[in-house]
Amino acid sequence: MASDNDKLKGDHKLPFGIKLKRTLHYLKPQWWRFLIAFLLIIISVGFDVLFPMLMSMITNELQSNEVGHPVWNVILMIALGYLVLVIFNQLVLYFESMILQKAGQSIVYNLRMEVFKHIENMSQDQFNDMPVGSLVTRVATYTANMSDLFTETLVNLLRNILTIIFVYIMMFIISPTLSLWMLIFVAVVFGVSLLFRNIIHKIFTNERREISDLNSFLSESLSGMKLIQVFNQEKRKDEEFVVKNEKIRKERYKLTMAFAFYRPFLNLLYFGAIALVFFLATREGSPLRGGEIVGFYLYLSKFFHPVENIADQLNKIQSATTASERLFNLLDVKPKVLDKEDAREIDHFDGKIEFKNVWFAYEGEHWILKDVSFVINAKETCAFVGATGAGKTTILSLIVRNYEIQKGQILIDDVDIRDIKVESLRKAIGQMLQDVFLFSGNIRDNIALHDEEFTDEEIMDTCRYVNADKFIEKLPQKLDEQVIERGENFSQGQRQLLSFARTVIHKPQILILDEATANIDTETEQLIQESLDKIKNIGTMLVVAHRLSTIQKADQIIVLQNGEVIERGNHQALLKQKGYYYKLYKLQFEETN
Repeated sequence: MASDNDKLKGDHKLPFGIKLKRTLHYLKPQWWRFLIAFLLIIISVGFDVLFPMLMSMITNELQSNEVGHPVWNVILMIALGYLVLVIFNQLVLYFESMILQKAGQSIVYNLRMEVFKHIENMSQDQFNDMPVGSLVTRVATYTANMSDLFTETLVNLLRNILTIIFVYIMMFIISPTLSLWMLIFVAVVFGVSLLFRNIIHKIFTNERREISDLNSFLSESLSGMKLIQVFNQEKRKDEEFVVKNEKIRKERYKLTMAFAFYRPFLNLLYFGAIALVFFLATREGSPLRGGEIVGFYLYLSKFFHPVENIADQLNKIQSATTASERLFNLLDVKPKVLDKEDAREIDHFDGKIEFKNVWFAYEGEHWILKDVSFVINAKETCAFVGATGAGKTTILSLIVRNYEIQKGQILIDDVDIRDIKVESLRKAIGQMLQDVFLFSGNIRDNIALHDEEFTDEEIMDTCRYVNADKFIEKLPQKLDEQVIERGENFSQGQRQLLSFARTVIHKPQILILDEATANIDTETEQLIQESLDKIKNIGTMLVVAHRLSTIQKADQIIVLQNGEVIERGNHQALLKQKGYYYKLYKLQFEETN
């Protein structure tokens, strides 16, 4: 059984009233547009229900003409009136559609922006509970479903309901007796529609879950396609895809079967109603003339057509209801890292960093850091050393508040980072990570991050500063060279140099390097090392490096083991202690000789 990848941690069923109330909140700023559209819909439906009456009048006039009455002028006037109504009605429909599209698209734009900004504010550990495929589905597909709800479904539903009411009134005016007979058909139609609504709601819920599951699978498989091919796992992935695809096919089949029964049943009722009308209207003693019978027949067609449309709209309403529930559930997930109400904006950091008795665990009490304390003075270079899982990368993540600590304090310039606005904190800290992410676009945009304040000259000066100019100058389009997804058209070392340029150009006061030289060649590492030597006096530098040769010049080296600080000092001092660091150094020295 496939996991419900569409569900996020904390997803829950929302009562219909709550969903309606929260949906109306987005409608409120556009209420005047919807009011105008509502009035135009009433006018349009009013015109629409007049057309059968005009046909009834023409039929009666023609019937009178058969017995010698010259009525062609009257018929011509009625036909011209019909043409004027058609043209005017089309104009009303045009303005109604334009108003609704503007209102609907504005609502969905704001909703999509709210959802995306909400995702941006979430902490790193929250994304561990949120499959990428599910988030993409919610931001793109579900907001599109909400767009259909605002611009089409609700409007058409209102139009159809008004049409049913207005048409029934006209039918009642023509023949109260026949109209009362029609109530039997109405009761059956709405009873079946209610049952149909419940059935398709379950089908749509299952279908949405399976589609999101498939999206998550595709996202993961496409991202890891290189690994799939390296380990010859294509057949297994094909089999998994077949299973997921089959589940969607089965849900779609159930949906098709439901509509295959529902629509013919409505048609059966429609033709049954027509047969009953002609039977009752043509009996001996019936007061109805030919025009009234034609009019009633036309109204009957207009009566059943919107009922059938409502059935189709139930499909979209269920889709939008499920979408709104998923969107509201996502918006209800509160970001774990939030600014305090009195959080401070910091324009500049000197760069002093202090950990005071810090305890941290990703889950429960599985402590990654245990009572960690240290001080890094401003403009110092501090390196963190230790085995995998010792807590090195965690320390760097905590400084930029990717996660919140459970106990203790982290201070920058003697100010608790929880008292500093997150945006202000991260703006002052530049990060170079082992896994460099480049966006689709060009080199210029990847370095400046679309900040138009940076000129090409400034960008190239920065590239020269970090030694990235050496390969950029050789490219045909230089800064305009296109970057494909994730920067796969550049080597690991080139991506790292671009990442370094991106970090330096934003002038950070604190620079973080997490295994930034782990997967690159010796020549590129030397280029980066030269650049690091240039800027080490500009700001505080925190370095995690597997190769001890790259951190020998650090002012301070902190050695971690099982989440605790076990040694501290510079390279020479730690070698003299002949402890854990000394063993690591000797081991690497022997490996290189």
